[in-house]
Amino acid sequence: MSRQLFSMALAPLLGLFIFGIGNGFLMSLVTVRLDAAGESATTIGWISAAFHGGLVIGALFSDRILLRIGHIRAYACFGALVAVTVLAQGLWVNAEFWFVMRFLCGWATLGVYLVIESWLLSASDPKVRGRLLALYMIALYGAGVIGQLLLGIADIGDDTAAFMIIAILAALSILPLGLIPRVSPLIEHAEPLSPWRLITVTPTGVVGCFMAGLLISAVYSLLPLYLQRIGLELQDVGRMMAIVILGGMLLQYPIGRWSDRHDRQMVLILTSVTLSALCFGLLLIGDAPLLMAGMLFLIGGSVFVLYPVAISHAADRAPAGALVRMSQGLLLINELGATFSPPLITPVMSRLGNGGLFMAMGGLGVVLAVFLLWRRSQRPAPMPVAPFNSNAPHSVVGAELVVTEALVQGAIEHEHQEDLSQVVPDVDTAHPDPASPMGTGRPA
Repeated sequence: MSRQLFSMALAPLLGLFIFGIGNGFLMSLVTVRLDAAGESATTIGWISAAFHGGLVIGALFSDRILLRIGHIRAYACFGALVAVTVLAQGLWVNAEFWFVMRFLCGWATLGVYLVIESWLLSASDPKVRGRLLALYMIALYGAGVIGQLLLGIADIGDDTAAFMIIAILAALSILPLGLIPRVSPLIEHAEPLSPWRLITVTPTGVVGCFMAGLLISAVYSLLPLYLQRIGLELQDVGRMMAIVILGGMLLQYPIGRWSDRHDRQMVLILTSVTLSALCFGLLLIGDAPLLMAGMLFLIGGSVFVLYPVAISHAADRAPAGALVRMSQGLLLINELGATFSPPLITPVMSRLGNGGLFMAMGGLGVVLAVFLLWRRSQRPAPMPVAPFNSNAPHSVVGAELVVTEALVQGAIEHEHQEDLSQVVPDVDTAHPDPASPMGTGRPA
């Protein structure tokens, strides 16, 4: 990576890291504060769903703001709105008020990630996007781990201290981008593929991404509630959540490379079965902190890897010209799953007790495995056509970061074996371009 590219990417990556610390802290803080205020699991679930609903709306409309006012001004607006909503939550603990604030915070958070991802996308050459994505993932997951470890300071000072710290971090994240004296190129608006076309091209990808959204949202929104209700102190809740995210980060590469060498559909099946076994097993181990930490580490890896493997499987089936739009559509499917997750799982927790969280997660793993086995009996899964790329779901623009030249070339080669372009009629089938030194092809 050249020095010029590094200097261009440094500001958004630093802003992402600072913002991610506060966001990771806030995701768990909202849950434990509502629980401490005596709110029911169902109420906490709906407030958590409001945040993901805001992410969905942001994914649909925030790009228009970016196109109109540019990256730096858009980031300043979104970052300031996050800070305002967080401070407002610290001033008044009220379920209805927090529902509105979390919705606005979700919309603004999506805007923050949209600016950062589109900045990185437009600033980079396709040849270095893989390395840029690696730095993006390191900053994102590293910030999430640190944010969870900060949960222990929620007991320091008055009830507003923790919210003030998060708002400070949101405001500070504006500085790296605001100090850059130039603006990166603007993005172009792109519509994701419709759900029907996605289901036609890749039913496994659609169901896998939706289930991943359900499970990831349950981890972020409801696992802190479970940990607090079984008697852990806030510091220990933060440590356990950090372990979960660390598992998601460290197991991405080995499971991803495993999916490169084998049928990705089978990898998804085995991962789902493993997740179910871990969730049901966690309910049987009792009060054993070290064993719980180890199992949560593995659960984090199993949950967080479902989305990128499902995306990679879908890419193995997509026409080359539809890769970006397909990724954008699957991202929205994932966010819809995340939105529905807390309202669906919290009634299970209310009826079956705190352990209902892992019963629900284990059940979702079983449902996913059964569906994938049925799909496998109907039609064999395609073999991998390009290397696995870790992918964190955040914005529709970020989907483009993982559409590498190797993935495009693999899709082009796959189209010669099975032409799927008729499934997406407004996307031309790509063919190899003999004159291109990279061989990435051109539309027919």
